[in-house]
Amino acid sequence: MGQGVSAGRRGSLLVVGDVVTDVVARHRGPLAAGTDTAAAIRTLPGGAGANVACWAAYTGAADVRLLGRVGADAVAWHERELVAAGVRPRLVVDPQAATGTVICLVDTGAAAERTFLTDSGASLRLGPADWSDALLDEVDRLHLSGYLLFTESSRALAGTALAAARARGVPVSLDPASAGFLAELGADRFLAFAQGLDVLLPSRDEACLLTGLPDPADAAAELSRLVPLAVVKAGADGALVARRGAVPTRVPALPVAPRDTTGAGDAFTGAFLAALLAGAGPEEAAARGCRAGAEAVRRVGGRPPHRDGGN
Repeated sequence: MGQGVSAGRRGSLLVVGDVVTDVVARHRGPLAAGTDTAAAIRTLPGGAGANVACWAAYTGAADVRLLGRVGADAVAWHERELVAAGVRPRLVVDPQAATGTVICLVDTGAAAERTFLTDSGASLRLGPADWSDALLDEVDRLHLSGYLLFTESSRALAGTALAAARARGVPVSLDPASAGFLAELGADRFLAFAQGLDVLLPSRDEACLLTGLPDPADAAAELSRLVPLAVVKAGADGALVARRGAVPTRVPALPVAPRDTTGAGDAFTGAFLAALLAGAGPEEAAARGCRAGAEAVRRVGGRPPHRDGGN
């Protein structure tokens, strides 16, 4: 499948991944243990997979589809939000588990750093029974959220989807999603799965964890020996684009004062995939990803504005 770059037939992207409810609490300075800390709190739609889909649609992908799993408690709200963002959702309603919830603690200091408390709920209860090969009909690229690899059932689904895509010649990308969960899963297990991918989009921390190398450029080059195209997201330092073990190309970030870094990596990934679908090369796609990431950190939450100008 070459370097995972294809202009595509229709510009159609299928994302398989998590759909969750984000509770974003923006506070200044350290949390006051055992008492109150003043914060501005909002409840917003989120989930790495859903965020990627929304940013892909927002940045120009003509047809974006999403397979996810939610509880009955919030399915109608999440469907409305996804449709308003230009995404075609296929949400499986879990009869037992509630919709996943993530509490995002955002320090409103200069770095706008965030800490997540995650209850995956229904989101990672996706399983092979939720998959149909027909989901790939007229699809040009498949993107898998790395969160899928962190439970047995959703990891089995990811494997099923990957095999189906490879059988059809559909390029597959994956974002590892969480350095913390990745450490629990183990680099060897993750890399064994990654051998079937065309594009890998880790953060700087995830790339270094996966390779055991302290320098992100070395990590990017090493990962591109396993996956044809490795794009390491480095936040304010931009991105590194590596192909087949060569020295990575550095793509600069846009200078911006962040409000909330939640979803910045998802924004990069969505815009990057939209650019590939439009025929851009990896470096130009990464530049568009950096622009989307810069826009994302100026907003609260992980989603772009609605296409109609709302949200």
